[in-house]
Amino acid sequence: MRLIVGLGNPGKKYAKTRHSVGYMVVDKLKTEIEERKDIVLVKPITFMNDSGIAVREAFKNSNIGLSDLYVIHDDLDIPLGTYKIQLGKGPRTHKGLLSIYEKLGTKNFWHVRIGVENRADKTISGEVYTLMSFEPQEQEIVAGVIGEVCKKLVI
Repeated sequence: MRLIVGLGNPGKKYAKTRHSVGYMVVDKLKTEIEERKDIVLVKPITFMNDSGIAVREAFKNSNIGLSDLYVIHDDLDIPLGTYKIQLGKGPRTHKGLLSIYEKLGTKNFWHVRIGVENRADKTISGEVYTLMSFEPQEQEIVAGVIGEVCKKLVI
């Protein structure tokens, strides 16, 4: 069994922001996988910076090992249109992941890193940028990446 957690911020206000790309992947997976008993999908209702609370509870209740935990998140270290799936490796700074590391006591789970970096103006801080919605031309790129990631996760 695998536990797949998509990170994001709850509420309509944040639904199309870069920070909620993990939620977008889980939403797509829900439409693609029919009641598979070997995959549990989770969208924490905590805000991003408190993701560790929800991930710890879901992990505790899932009865799986860390090698079967996949956390999907935005990543400013990776350009828009790309992704990486890596064990124990995430972006340099990401408060949602820091919360998870603290609550689980480890980084040793699968990081599904969705690239969201596409700033023309590098003076915009990462904290502000990740809370901005994808531009219309970016939405198509993101949809393509989400489709690719979904295929990788259900193999």
